[in-house]
Amino acid sequence: MVRIGAILLRMGLLGMGVGLLAGCSDSWNNPYPGADAHANVLYSAFSERPKHLDPARSYSSNEAEFTGQIYEPPLQYHFLKRPYTLIPLTAEAVPTPHYLDAAGKPLADDAPADAIAESVYEIRIRPGIRYQPHPAFARDAAGHYRYHALDAAAVASKRQIGDFTHTGTRELVAADYVYQIKRLANPRLSSPIFGLMSEHIVGLKALGDTLEKVSMAHPDAELDLNDFPLAGAEVVDRYTYRIHIKGKYPQFIYWLAMPFFAPVPWEADAFYAQPGMADNNLTLDWQPVGTGPYYLSENDPNRRMVLTKNPYYHGETYPEDGDVADRQAGLLADAGKPLPFVDKAVFSLEKETIPYWSKFLQGYYDSSGISSDSFDQAVQFSAGGDPRLTDSMREKGIHLVTAVAASIWYVGFNMLDPVVGGQGEDRRKLRQAISIAFDYDEFISIFLNGRGIPAQGPIPPGLFGYVDGVAGLNPYVYETHDGKIVRHSIEMAKKLLAEAGYPNGRNVKTGEPLVLYFDTMASGPDTKSRLDWMKKQLDKLNVQLVVRGTDYNRFQDKMRKGNAQLFEWGWNADYPDPENFFFLLYGPNKKVATGGENAANYDNPEFNRLFERMKDMDNGPERQQVITAMLEIVRRDAPWIFAYYPKSFGLRHDWVHNVKPNLMANNTLKYRRIDPDLRAARRAEWNRPALWPIMLLVGGVVALIAPAVVAWRRRERTTA
Repeated sequence: MVRIGAILLRMGLLGMGVGLLAGCSDSWNNPYPGADAHANVLYSAFSERPKHLDPARSYSSNEAEFTGQIYEPPLQYHFLKRPYTLIPLTAEAVPTPHYLDAAGKPLADDAPADAIAESVYEIRIRPGIRYQPHPAFARDAAGHYRYHALDAAAVASKRQIGDFTHTGTRELVAADYVYQIKRLANPRLSSPIFGLMSEHIVGLKALGDTLEKVSMAHPDAELDLNDFPLAGAEVVDRYTYRIHIKGKYPQFIYWLAMPFFAPVPWEADAFYAQPGMADNNLTLDWQPVGTGPYYLSENDPNRRMVLTKNPYYHGETYPEDGDVADRQAGLLADAGKPLPFVDKAVFSLEKETIPYWSKFLQGYYDSSGISSDSFDQAVQFSAGGDPRLTDSMREKGIHLVTAVAASIWYVGFNMLDPVVGGQGEDRRKLRQAISIAFDYDEFISIFLNGRGIPAQGPIPPGLFGYVDGVAGLNPYVYETHDGKIVRHSIEMAKKLLAEAGYPNGRNVKTGEPLVLYFDTMASGPDTKSRLDWMKKQLDKLNVQLVVRGTDYNRFQDKMRKGNAQLFEWGWNADYPDPENFFFLLYGPNKKVATGGENAANYDNPEFNRLFERMKDMDNGPERQQVITAMLEIVRRDAPWIFAYYPKSFGLRHDWVHNVKPNLMANNTLKYRRIDPDLRAARRAEWNRPALWPIMLLVGGVVALIAPAVVAWRRRERTTA
């Protein structure tokens, strides 16, 4: 009887467990606390810990995901407008430079560039902007800083900002922007843009030299940057400052939208410079201080990072101006509403793509990229080649978001090479023939899952100077057929090759086959197939391609010395201006001898002359005419095979609103809006526990013990 009773008890407990599981909805596998199910929180992930969150040092995209929400430079990019357009952020207006000659006298706005000794940008910031809560600002009743005179013992128990009892804030002032510009010259920070900015900001290099000497003489002493003047950055009044630029450098305006030029309060440097702070990861690299809509409330890079709404945020409204497509996409539904919409953003560590993808499909991440492993599950192409979501994705209410990156991939010819280089007509035709043979339409389809568009020149979409459609095609590689842009035939390429002196791929003088050498540092699972594809492209011309694989250091050495013949390279825009791409082909920037970014060592005097004129021009019809002339030159000379502009594919759930890729802006979290109730409902629907295995188990147990129970009851009745 005891044995049968125990069995019946276990069956009862098993039934209770089934009932509990049935009532717990999706909480059984939810990685977040149940109390947050309806919270106004955005959920995302990161795969690698940000190394630098100090705005003087940070220069990586995975860092900008955080710094862009925390720090506020004076300018930002309009969320919706294309081409990319600068608008004020903390500044009252986008500054227009005024020009001075060598004697310091004002010049007209249309003064020639060679007459301009200085460009002066005067920036006035809006009053009333305040910093996030932070102990660096905390004061006692007497007005003294509470935490500016700590010793190592007092700091020893502090592991995060939350360990300090008191916090404070203060108003943003112009001096904070000037202070940060000085920080770019601090040798202890090794800012990645100091070298470039020292060529443009008056006095910055001299300040760097001075700080280097002081730092070497007093290695343990704190550098108080307020004690060191900078001629190129001056405070005019509480809310106004000026930046002096050498000569004319119109592209400087774009730097004013980057965190490098965001304000840093001197109190933060003084707070973090105290003994023991760095030992406990209490630094600006780990715990930033800004005026943005969010602050970093939790930094546990082995688990998660959390951005929380800044209670002192000065406020901003969602943009009210967008185009017809924006309105149709619902991107103007929140026009004029206060920002930010989301109260908190939680980023969890996910080192592998498969767990991330699985959690996205379960609704535990709000958006996702698309890896090669999951591409076919998510995207298919129409007969016309347009990407669209699969039925399974659409049924879940998932949306596809695409954008062409402000980037380019190209295959470069070393213009110093005796075979493929040079400006002779025969060399041009050789490069043009090879450019036609390399079918990057096919490459994009095979290797990129359609995530790219064939490049027609060095300027990617979204930048001034890019022309779409037939008007913007490269006539040396493409033509129109029945209104469509198509690549020239391989017969055209063979004709050009023959005119270059290599009929059927053989030297007309010696009869020897044409052999070209491709230097690469490529590695990975699909490298061989990509290199085989490249060989097949030249097989169409009966030209042989020899691949010379090497490591990164050896490849860089070959490029510096000009020993490569063909190579593959890419470039991501620092700012949305054609100068940032054309300078890759500017003669004085040649890799050989100067170490510049002109890896092809292209040097055309007419192109150089036009570049020097174009780079200092304001956007407008006149500048477009110069750009058109430059495009004609580089397309004809073909120092590059213009391969493709990468295209990003992303997914979002239908409870995520206001998503429009902005490849220049890094502060777009404030525009996101979440419907947490819809998310909670979908999670519950998609994550119901599968009860049938348990029920099957219960049924099996019942079937096994039922005969024993029946026999036991008979025996009991017989005994009675």
